[in-house]
Parts: sequence; structure tokens; C-alpha cells
Amino acid sequence: MQTRRHLAHRLAALAAAASLCAAPAAVAAPAEDPPPPPPAIGGDRLGLTGVQVTPLAGAPALPPGLTGKSWMVSDAASGEVLAASNPHLRLPPASTLKMLFADTVLPKFDRAQVHHVTTEELTGLGQGSSLVGIKEDMDYRVEDLWRGVFLSSGNDAVHVLAHMNGGVEETVAEMQARADALQARDTHVITPDGYDQDGQLSSAYDLTLFARAGLRNADFRSYCATRDAQFPGLVDKNTGQRGSFGIANTDRLLGKYPGLIGVKNGFTTNAGSTFVGAAERDGRTLLVTVMHPSTYQKVYDETAELLDWGFAAADKVTPVGRLVDEKPAGAVPSPAPVPPAATGTAGGTGQAGGTSGDHAPAAAGGSASTAAFGRPVVLGCGAAAAALALLALLRRRRTARRAGADRP
Repeated sequence: MQTRRHLAHRLAALAAAASLCAAPAAVAAPAEDPPPPPPAIGGDRLGLTGVQVTPLAGAPALPPGLTGKSWMVSDAASGEVLAASNPHLRLPPASTLKMLFADTVLPKFDRAQVHHVTTEELTGLGQGSSLVGIKEDMDYRVEDLWRGVFLSSGNDAVHVLAHMNGGVEETVAEMQARADALQARDTHVITPDGYDQDGQLSSAYDLTLFARAGLRNADFRSYCATRDAQFPGLVDKNTGQRGSFGIANTDRLLGKYPGLIGVKNGFTTNAGSTFVGAAERDGRTLLVTVMHPSTYQKVYDETAELLDWGFAAADKVTPVGRLVDEKPAGAVPSPAPVPPAATGTAGGTGQAGGTSGDHAPAAAGGSASTAAFGRPVVLGCGAAAAALALLALLRRRRTARRAGADRP
């Protein structure tokens, strides 16, 4: 009898184990440390928020009261970043994106080439776009079209050149590839002219890369330094002669700030004001980018103040970063940037989007116990289930014997 009781106790214990196997508790997988964020292009300090500057003895203080959400001062020749504030903050670039358009398309066409404009080439312009005044069914030289881009910030000129380049979609794809080649990873291109679209973003760092690359092209440099020009107009019905009208550069510092050589301004109600300026003094060329200050005029005022500071401080600060070089030809493209859900707001600091696919998803229906112990757990659960069946058999026999003893 004692042996039977001992066996019953053991079988009961195994039965309890079997019940646990039948409904295993969920066990959390071991936590993994999140991967570190990618390093900021141009140096770790450029990925930090706030003002970054390292003054040496005798360095002048930065201009007080700067309101730009993002700005950067750099040396065009050495690539040294003298000071910056949120340079990788992703913001709508407005027409400053035309610098990337010019970097991409300008080298493809001879400036003396003549192009006949069609109606199709002037369709698809955003409402309220800035225009130079191109008319369909008229001929224009390529150099006139580029003056329309640089001086009047004409979206109509951009669209005509984009169609000459194979179409708007083709041009946008080439612009994105050009941004990748320049390592401008904060930039996501949707339109060739910079017209506001959800997800179209760039940064002060990237815009500076576009300006530096463009200024290495003699035609780019000439166009952005042009203060005014005559643009082809309509044909006079009486004389049969084609007229012209004057256009002026919308860059308010050109001709006013000593040594300014361009580069491009931009403004929309969504993007606010953005400006990239380059100036030469005593053999040094500085680049300043200011994005989204508090008012339209401040983009020029703060650019001028930062240029003044940069020329005075160039040899009296330790660089906080650098402008990276263009990728060598044939380099593997970077992952395409992923646009944020909305525009008009900062897209964050650091690098442009792109989600990693390195982490495989967890297997469905698995548990930490089976993953950790594998086959022994399965075998243990099977043995416990067999014991449970044996216990049930013993109980039925015991019940049968008791029933027999109670009969009259």
C-alpha cells in the first residue's frame, strides 16, 4: 500500500509538470542593446544639437541673437567647418534646392544651344511658383534659361531644362543620385525646383555641399554672380523683332556685401527663408548657410554677420567638423533617404532616414524556453504527459475495486 501511495505521489508531480508543459508561460527573449546611431557626416559634433564652436585665444564671439533654426560657417577650400548650429537638421529647402538641380543638369548642355519650348514643358508648375516669364512656342538659348533659374528663381525655366534632360521624374532621380554622390544624406528630392512637397527636405550641411560643388563649375559661378540681365520676350507684331525685358537677381546681398559671389536664396510660406552665401576676402572663400530664421530679412542679415565673424575668426578657432568629399566614381550608393511623415517641421538631427533590415524578425509561435533548451524540454513534456495517462489508469482501477467491495 505504501508503495502504491509513493507511486501515486510521483505520478501526481509529473502530472503537474505536464500541465505546465501544456500551457507554457511566455518568457521574454534576452534584451539586445540597440545599435548605436550612425556617425554624423562631417564629424560627431555636427550631429549634436545647439551651437558648436571651439574658440582659441583672441577669437571673436559669435554674433548675438541668431535666430536661424540651422546654420553653418565653413571654408570652401579646406572644407573646415568653423562653427555650426544644428547643421544636419532636416528642413524644407525651397529654391535653394535649385543648386542641386544646377549641379546635376548644367554640365549637360552647351550654353549656346537653342531650344524650342512646348506647352507640355510648362505644365505641372506649382501654384504661386516664381516665374521668369517663358512662353510656349518660342526659342530660348540654354544660357537664357539658366539666367532664369539663377536670377529670377524661375520654376518655369527649371521645368523646361528638366524636360530637355529627359523629364521631371528622370531629373529628380538624377538629382537624388547626385546628392548621394556628394554624401548629402539629409536630402530627399521630390521636385526639381524646390517647390514645397511633403517630405522634400535638406539641411544646412547638404546645401553647403551643393554650393561648394556648384562653384567649381565656371558657368555655375558666373550665373550666380550675375546681378541683372536681359531676358528674351515676345515678337513685336509691327516690326517682327523679338523684344526683351530686364531681370534682376533676387539675392539681396549680391552687390551689397563686399566680396559676395552668390549663391542662392529661397523662400516659401512653408519653408520660410533659406540662403546660402559665398564670399571671398584676402584669398579665402567662406560659405554660410542659414535656414529658417525668424523673418525674411534676417536670413540676409544673419548671413552677413556670420560671414564677418568667419573672416575674423578663421585662424582663431578649432574646426568642429569638415565638408566631406564627393564619393569616387563607381562607389556603392547609400540607402535612399526615407522622408518623414510631414514637412514644415524639423526631421531630426543626424543622418537622413533609412531603416535597417539587419535584424531578422522573431520566429512566430516560439518561446524562450524552447529556444534555450530545445529537445530536452520537448522530451520532458512528453514523459510528463505519459505519466498523467498512467495516473488516470491507476485511479480508474482503484475506483473499480472500491465499487466491488461495496456491493451487497
